[in-house]
Amino acid sequence: MREVLRAPATRRAWAEAAYLLVSFVPAVAGFVLVVVCLAIGSALSLTLVGAVLGVLFLVAGLGLARALGSLQRRLASGLLGEPATAPGRPRRADGLFARTEARLRDGTSWRAVAYAFVRLPVAAAGLYAVLWWAYGAINVIAPIRYAFTPDDLNLLTPLPFGGAPRLTSLGAALGTTVAGLAILMAAPWLTRAVVAADRRLVRSLLGPDRLAVRVEELEQTRALAVDDANERLRRLERDLHDGAQVRLVALAMSLDMAREQLDDGDRPELRRLVETARDNAAEALVELRDLSRGLHPPALDGGLADALTTLAARSALPVDVTVDVPERPTPAIESLAYFCAAELLTNAIKHSGAARCGVELVAADGSLRLRVTDTGRGGARIVPGGGLAGLVQRARTVDGTLEMTSPDGGPTTVLVRLPLHA
Repeated sequence: MREVLRAPATRRAWAEAAYLLVSFVPAVAGFVLVVVCLAIGSALSLTLVGAVLGVLFLVAGLGLARALGSLQRRLASGLLGEPATAPGRPRRADGLFARTEARLRDGTSWRAVAYAFVRLPVAAAGLYAVLWWAYGAINVIAPIRYAFTPDDLNLLTPLPFGGAPRLTSLGAALGTTVAGLAILMAAPWLTRAVVAADRRLVRSLLGPDRLAVRVEELEQTRALAVDDANERLRRLERDLHDGAQVRLVALAMSLDMAREQLDDGDRPELRRLVETARDNAAEALVELRDLSRGLHPPALDGGLADALTTLAARSALPVDVTVDVPERPTPAIESLAYFCAAELLTNAIKHSGAARCGVELVAADGSLRLRVTDTGRGGARIVPGGGLAGLVQRARTVDGTLEMTSPDGGPTTVLVRLPLHA
């Protein structure tokens, strides 16, 4: 009972009433504008002459619905404390037609259109709930109104029946005050019911859908796994460099010193054993360095530009390197791009018969584009189990792609697209 009596004075009740009142105009205006844009766009799209203009109206209507949805989320967040999780943007596409198709196929925009349609009756119900507050407040001050206008005083009721009976005495005015208090007691609960319905609509139609949320969670989990695996490889490379390699170097030096202390005629069998052990230690050190470099090239510590320049300098063919990466990618993406470039250059040197190669790395539009070209004979193909197929799979682990153009007679161009962040 205490909660019922205190409800009109709570901050929540006033915030919900303000939300219904403020959001009424955008709801009506949004409904009208979205309906007009979609109706005109649909009508024009049926004609050959107005098809282009009709598509523009459709895209404008979808964009307007998205903007109104964003406004509604902000109102719900500011006045109701509703978590305003924005849905994802329309997928990126290259070219005017691809971007237009992406906008027309964007499920989030169409859900915003559905919200604009469904929101209109909810807005009308919200305005009706706000009238309860107004009528209740006006009736509460009925004795004051009676003192100034005794001949022109009515009982205002928000109910659709009963009319507005005239008040002809002070007692009737006091009774109107009681009725006004009753209306004010009921107004917060009616407001809360309408707001609860609108909350459900905001969450289901204006927020990200469950599939998109799940995909985002999986992408974040994958990014953490990729970064963790890359960090483990870096730690392993440091451990090999600072531990095993140092010990092998010390062992090789000790064997060298032991060999120098043995004369040629003094126990030749022992000398040969020492020389063999020293040679084995040197070979193991070379293999360990190659393995360590394969885990994480030290040149990557200075960025992709330095790493690719170093890779080109060690190549058996002349390699032209162009790098334009204003924003440095995450370490896992840098490592993947480097190994793709190294594998593609190795393939060009071994199989293409090229006289020259080129490596171009550009970061733009949130993606990293690696283009490797050679002047060889061409005819390269992606076959299951081959090195190129392995690169395709590695790129897919971070939602990357690999495209190859290699006509007979050359040249061969391989384009690898990777995100800047795994």
